[in-house]
Amino acid sequence: MKTIRALLAAATLLVSQSVLAAASEYLVSTDWLEKNLNDPKLRIIEVSVNPGVFERGHIPGAVNFVWHTDLVDTVRRDIVSKDQFQTLLRNAGVSKDSTVILYGDTNNWFAAWGAWVFDIYGVPNVKLLDGGRAKWEAEGRPLSVLAQTPPPGDIEITTVNKHLRAFLPDVVAAAEGKSDVALVDIRSPDEYQGKIFAPPGVQELAVRAGHVPGAVNVPWGEAVAADGTFKPVEELRRIYAAKGIDGSKPIITYCRIGERSSHTWFALSKLLGYQVANYDGSWTEYGNAVGVPIVNLAGTVWGGK
Repeated sequence: MKTIRALLAAATLLVSQSVLAAASEYLVSTDWLEKNLNDPKLRIIEVSVNPGVFERGHIPGAVNFVWHTDLVDTVRRDIVSKDQFQTLLRNAGVSKDSTVILYGDTNNWFAAWGAWVFDIYGVPNVKLLDGGRAKWEAEGRPLSVLAQTPPPGDIEITTVNKHLRAFLPDVVAAAEGKSDVALVDIRSPDEYQGKIFAPPGVQELAVRAGHVPGAVNVPWGEAVAADGTFKPVEELRRIYAAKGIDGSKPIITYCRIGERSSHTWFALSKLLGYQVANYDGSWTEYGNAVGVPIVNLAGTVWGGK
C-alpha cells in the first residue's frame, strides 16, 4: 500500500508539474518579470484601456499600445491590418527572437485582447503577466515614467489565423443549430438574462437585451483568483466542464465588445488547450443585428419603463 501511495503521489506531482509547465508557456509571474527586466530579448507592452495610466507610471522598459487606435482599424470595424501590425511591432522593438510580455489594467482584459491579435498574426513567444498591472502595483514593484524608444525590430508577419476569430454568421449558425459549436457568454448574469443592456456607464449599447440561444453563462471572473491571477488549470477545467464546456467541440466566446471574452478565450485556448474563437463583434453587434434569434429571460425592452 505504501508503494502504491508513493507511486500515486509521484504521478500527482508529475501531473501538477506538467500543468504548471503548460501554464507558464503563456503566463509569467510578477516575480519572474521583475527578475528578467534587463533581458535584452524581452519586450514588455502595456495594453490598458484607461487614459493616462501608462503615462503615470508603467513597468520599466515597457512601451504603450493604445487599444482603440493601435490594435484596431480606426475606420472599419476591424482589427489592425497585417501590415500596420508589423510596423507597430517593429517600432516597439519586436524581433523574431523576442519574448513579448503583455499586461494591462482592468484585469488584463485588453492585454488578453492584444494576445488574441498577436495570436491571429502568428507572433511567437507571447505571454501575459499573470495578474496584470493591478498585481504588479499591489506588490509595490517598480514603475517608471520614462518613455522608451527601443531599437527597431525585424519581425515579419507572414500568417493570419482566421480560425481564432468568429463573425456574426458563425454565431447565428450556432444559435440556429446549424453548426456544432459551443457558445460561452462571459458577461455578468444580469447582462446574460437581459436585465441590463450593458454594464453601467458604458457607451456601446445594443437595442436588445439577452443572450445568444444555446449560449452558457460563465462570467469571466470565475476564471481568476482574488488577486487577478488565473486559477489553477485543473480548477479551470472543472469550472467550464460544469457548464458543459469540455473541449469536445469548437467554442466561441463573446461579451459586449470582445475584450472580456478574449480573457476567457485565453483561459480556454492557451491554458486548457481547447479550440476557441473569439467573437469580437459580440453583443454590440449581435444585439443590434436585424432578424437574429435571442433569448431574453428578463423580458427587458429597449426604451421601455
